Amino acid sequence: MEFSHIIVRYGELTLKSGNRNEFLKKLTKNIRYNLQGLTGFHVQTKRDRMYIHLDHNEDVQEIMERLKKVPGIHNFSPVLRAGLDVEEAKKVIDRLLETKLDKEYKFKIQTKRPNKNFPHNTNELNNVFGSHVLINYKNLKVNVKQPDFIINVEVRSEGIFIFTDFIKGVGGFPVNTSSKVLLLLSGGIDSPVAAHTLQVKGVEVEMIHFQSPPFTSAEALQKIFDLTIKLSQVVGKIKLHVVNFTKLQTEIVKRVPSNYTMTSTRRFMLRIAEEVAKKEGCLAIATGESLGQVASQTLESMNCINEVTNLPVLRPLLTMDKVDIIKIAQDIDTLEISNLPFEDCCTIFTPKAPKTKPRLEKIKAYEARDDYSDLIAETLASVETYLFDKNGRVVTQDMREKEVKNEEKEDFSGLL
Repeated sequence: MEFSHIIVRYGELTLKSGNRNEFLKKLTKNIRYNLQGLTGFHVQTKRDRMYIHLDHNEDVQEIMERLKKVPGIHNFSPVLRAGLDVEEAKKVIDRLLETKLDKEYKFKIQTKRPNKNFPHNTNELNNVFGSHVLINYKNLKVNVKQPDFIINVEVRSEGIFIFTDFIKGVGGFPVNTSSKVLLLLSGGIDSPVAAHTLQVKGVEVEMIHFQSPPFTSAEALQKIFDLTIKLSQVVGKIKLHVVNFTKLQTEIVKRVPSNYTMTSTRRFMLRIAEEVAKKEGCLAIATGESLGQVASQTLESMNCINEVTNLPVLRPLLTMDKVDIIKIAQDIDTLEISNLPFEDCCTIFTPKAPKTKPRLEKIKAYEARDDYSDLIAETLASVETYLFDKNGRVVTQDMREKEVKNEEKEDFSGLL
């Protein structure tokens, strides 16, 4: 069966009013980016729907697989289109039912008529199309409460669209339509999922990773690169800041009592992250912490860690169960990378009995014994920044992105 279009529905994006056009332009651009390399389609964006016109169906399955991962899409449907004619619509329904001839099915007709100028109302169309199916297909019976499938009919100004499937997207808003945050990327399962969760809400995410060579390996850093590349596949490009944390971390381990080193390490990470965030114009810091998973993720620990920064600290996974986090990691294809057995700096000096309920006055007193300002300055000077695209390239090493010229024009005719 050759589909004529894919209809894309926006979900949360429909809540926008005055600035909806800007969101739709961004979504269209993101969809074109994600469909690069595929052929036989062109995109038409309208205020309430997007139409992907299919010239042929050679790449249609891959198109739909990629659309599932594009933030801003609530759901979509591969459809068959008829003109604004009932008899032509019946023939299109016949084409749709070519796959329903193998056994008995229960069906339901569900008609919507946004085009109020069409001469037949919704009930009349349900009766006309339902009668046509019952007369011509003896293996099909009507069951409006528990159908095996629904024949959806939408009468719009562009034609009559007929389909059976609503394919779920990730929802949210188009990527990079909100401000920037700096996310601490550890290499575990949680932080890439946290990055993805923020991306789905339109947040532009930059990454910061703390390494401690030689205690952490080159393979551990490559794992971070691979996760960043994976997370760039939908958004286009991601900036990653890599911090050499060895000297500062080893001094923390020497100077702070062992049961408080984990808390102190996180506090210094946040101090470094805050400086990088301010430099990059990020409005918040984000982590992959989930309440109660480990010793550093109790409310008491979070309270002590947050105290060192005035920036908001976002924890999008805070109340999520681990099984749900793992499911998302599987869906976004980061789980296998995260499970690679290379330690990060958060695990190499883990104390035997870390404080689960650290006291703020104690950790401040321990840290006040010594002056860390030179170590912090040296650590900040060690930061190396990479810009990755979905093909795994460092797009620019000096961070001066070249303006892209002569981009393919988008079809925004329906927005006006």
